[in-house]
Amino acid sequence: MYILVVEDEEKLVKLIKRVLEEERYQVDTALDGAQGLEMALIGSYDLIILDVMMPHVTGLEICKSLRDEKSTVPILMLTALDAIQDRVQGLDVGADDYLTKPFAFDELLARIRALLRRRINPEDPVNTILKVEDLELDLSKHEARRHGKHIELTSKEFALLEYLMHNKGQVLSRDQIINHVWEYDFDATSNVVDIYIHYLRNKIDGHFSRKLIKTVRGLGYSIRVD
Repeated sequence: MYILVVEDEEKLVKLIKRVLEEERYQVDTALDGAQGLEMALIGSYDLIILDVMMPHVTGLEICKSLRDEKSTVPILMLTALDAIQDRVQGLDVGADDYLTKPFAFDELLARIRALLRRRINPEDPVNTILKVEDLELDLSKHEARRHGKHIELTSKEFALLEYLMHNKGQVLSRDQIINHVWEYDFDATSNVVDIYIHYLRNKIDGHFSRKLIKTVRGLGYSIRVD
């Protein structure tokens, strides 16, 4: 499952990200509302966690914008505000649930599970299988296939491929990939992204005439069908 966390407290963001990744969620983060809104509009997420009070664009504004665009993604609001009218306002603009800071991470995880259960239709494979051309990534079984042939991937290769496929057609920078697949404190000057893209290409594209993983010189990488 793919979660976006939009929160301007950097320490809290890192903690939430670590806790969610320990539960095997894939996590993107944004530290201000403007960036968060952009990511929410262009990304494909199973759930979004929004702080209410943020610079530039508030969580309430993000939520309203997504609902105005007919997005049905579940939204969990986080806030230090605990007045009833504040919770009502969040729910009125389209939030699905509301959690007041400080909170226990067990409760956060329970609310996430509840929201995701409501979203998933067990008869709808789109919720668990990503597809690009003849490449399939089964998130529930943690399996990759191309043209029906099983492809063995390491956990990092799987996470990298999932990130690319969730954002198919978009160019992802090395920094974006590092922040998503690796940790915040990972050495951004490392060539680890290029190395793992090379590994993926060998496994995903190596035996096929149609190449899916593209390099956009000076910008990053993308998975798409030209």
